[in-house]
Amino acid sequence: MQGTFYEREVWDLRNQVVILDFGAQYTQLIARRIREQKVYCQVISGDASVSEIRSAVDPAGADIPGAVILSGGPDSVYEDGAVLPDRAVFELGCPVLGISYGMQAMAKVLGGRVVAARGAGRTREYGPAVLRVASRDGIFEGFPAETRVWMGHGDIVDQVPEGFSVTGSTGDTPVAAMADLSRRLYGVEFHPEVTDTSLGKELIANFLFGVAGLAPDWTMERFVENTVKDIRERVGNAHVVAGVSGGVDSTVCAALVHKAIGDHLHPILVDHGLMRQGEAAYVVEAMSRLGVRVKLVDAQDRFLDRLSGVSDPERKRKIIGEEFIRIFEEEARHLDGVEYLLQGTIYPDVIESGSRTRKVIKSHHNVGGLPERMNLKLLEPVRELFKDEVRLAGKEMGLSDEFLGRHPFPGPGLAVRVLGEVTRDRIDVVRKAQAVLDEEIRRAGWYDRLWQCFCVLPNVRTVGMTGDQRTYGHVIAIRAVHSEDAMTAEWARLPCDVLERVSARITSEVSDVNRVVLDITSKPPSTIEWE
Repeated sequence: MQGTFYEREVWDLRNQVVILDFGAQYTQLIARRIREQKVYCQVISGDASVSEIRSAVDPAGADIPGAVILSGGPDSVYEDGAVLPDRAVFELGCPVLGISYGMQAMAKVLGGRVVAARGAGRTREYGPAVLRVASRDGIFEGFPAETRVWMGHGDIVDQVPEGFSVTGSTGDTPVAAMADLSRRLYGVEFHPEVTDTSLGKELIANFLFGVAGLAPDWTMERFVENTVKDIRERVGNAHVVAGVSGGVDSTVCAALVHKAIGDHLHPILVDHGLMRQGEAAYVVEAMSRLGVRVKLVDAQDRFLDRLSGVSDPERKRKIIGEEFIRIFEEEARHLDGVEYLLQGTIYPDVIESGSRTRKVIKSHHNVGGLPERMNLKLLEPVRELFKDEVRLAGKEMGLSDEFLGRHPFPGPGLAVRVLGEVTRDRIDVVRKAQAVLDEEIRRAGWYDRLWQCFCVLPNVRTVGMTGDQRTYGHVIAIRAVHSEDAMTAEWARLPCDVLERVSARITSEVSDVNRVVLDITSKPPSTIEWE
C-alpha cells in the first residue's frame, strides 16, 4: 500500500508530525513517544527538501505538517559534508523542535554558532544532568526550576541565532535549551524521548498540544476502520496472496485483509525449513480457528539448497526474501485474478533497512531483501505501525492473546540464528535448543514477561567433557530481552535456576552441544538478533 495513513482518509492533514532523521539511535524513540500521545508521525531523511516534507504529509503538496522535529545524530554540524536541514523548513509556518544534533543544526542554519565542547573549554556531557529552566513558556510550561535530563553530546551551541533566547542550561552546557517563541522554534540539547529525562513525556506533550495545537486522534480503532476501507477500494475485485507465518504481523495483516475482501485472500505458508519445531502444523491449525484456510507449501529443499555455502547475513536475507517472492508468484499463477502480495512489513523493518541519512542496520527480508523485479504489487497494511501498535490493532479486531502474545520471530527464520553457513544439521541443533528454551521459560512463567527469548548457534566450537570423553562441540547462546517496540531493548535478568535447567537440558538433550552462554547486551549497542 502506498502513501501514508492520512493520505487515505479525509482528515486534517496538518494533524501530524514529520521527524527529520539525522541518523540518531534514538530517532525511533522520538516517533514512539509521539505515537504514545496518539498523534501520528512519520520519519523521513534529515536532508529532505520542503517539497518532500509537503509530499510526505499531502501527496498533492498543498499542505504542511502540524509540526517538525529534528532528531539527534552522530555527526558534527561544522564538519564538511554534514547533513543539515533545508533552511526553508524553519519558514514553513509550523512549530519546529530540534533535539541534540537537531538543535545544533537549527542553530547553524539560522546563523548561530556551534563548537566542540572541549574547544570551548567545556566538558562533554554523556548521561544524567540537572537542567535549570530559565523560561517556562512553550515546551517548559509547568516545569519546576530544575529537572533531571539525559545528555549525550560532544558539541555545544556557543551562540544562539538572532531572535532566540536561552531557556535552559546545565552546569556544563550554558545553552541546553533555546527558543524563538514568536516563530515557535525550539531546541533542546538533551533527549526528552528517553525515560532517563524525568519530564520528557511532558515536554513532548507541551510541544504537540500546547505549542502545535495538535489533536490526539491516532487510534487503532480508526486505523483499522480506515485501513479496511482502503484495502477494499484499492484491491477492488482482484485477489491477494498472503505470506503468513503465524507471527503477530502476518496474522494481523491477514485478519485486516480478510475483513476487507473475504475469500479473495489466499494465505500461503511457505515452510522454508527454517521454522521452529512443529511450527508449520501449528500455524495451519491456529489460522483455521480464525476461519482462514492456509495453503502449506513445502519448500525446505529449495531454500536450503540456495543457502548452501552462504555465510554472509545480508546475502542470507536477500536470498530468502527473493525466494519467498518467487514462490508466491508461482502460487499466484495457479489462481485467477491475483494482483497483490500481502506482507507483514512494519515500521521498524523500514527504518532499520536504511535511508539517505541513516545507515542500514540490517536489510529486512521483506524490505531490503526484495528483488528489483516483481510481478505482484505489494500490499503492506501495517507498514506504518510499530510492533505494539500492531498488537493493539489485532486486539481491536478481536484476535486472541494466543496470537498477540507470541514472541516475534524473524522472517528469515532460524537462518539468522545460525551464524555462518546454514546446513540441515546446524538448523536442527538450534531448533531443538529453542524447543527446550521455550518449554522452560513457559514453565517458569516468564514467557509473557519477555519481548523475545531465543537460541543462537555461533560459528564456533569449544572443548568440553562428557563422562571421560573429550568433546569439541557447539555453543548455544541464549538471548532474552525486554522491549516495547524492538527499537531499543534491555537484556532480561532470567532467574539463575531457570538458566541452570535450560543449560542442563540443552547440553544433555541436544546432540553435540557442550556449552550454553547468556547474551547480556542491550540494544543499542547491539541489535536483538545476532544477524
